[in-house]
Amino acid sequence: MQAVIVLSQPGEDFEGGEFVLVEQRPRAQSKAMVLKPRKGDLLMFTTNFRPVAGSRGYHRVNMRHGVSEITSGNRYTLGIIFHDAQ
Repeated sequence: MQAVIVLSQPGEDFEGGEFVLVEQRPRAQSKAMVLKPRKGDLLMFTTNFRPVAGSRGYHRVNMRHGVSEITSGNRYTLGIIFHDAQ
């Protein structure tokens, strides 16, 4: 899991920079989800995969994340990565 806190206001401090999640579905086209968080918003998301209910129970679906191009200004965020360090 990972958390991102947005520290800049879109439309004032920067343009572009939308948060993009891509779900890579087996035997199907990938599905993109675009989020436009505002200053102070917290996003929690998986960094590798998430469980999805299928016809024969649950299975893993790979997830990717990124940020679209920032066309002007500066975008600042605070990222916190939660992992199992054994």
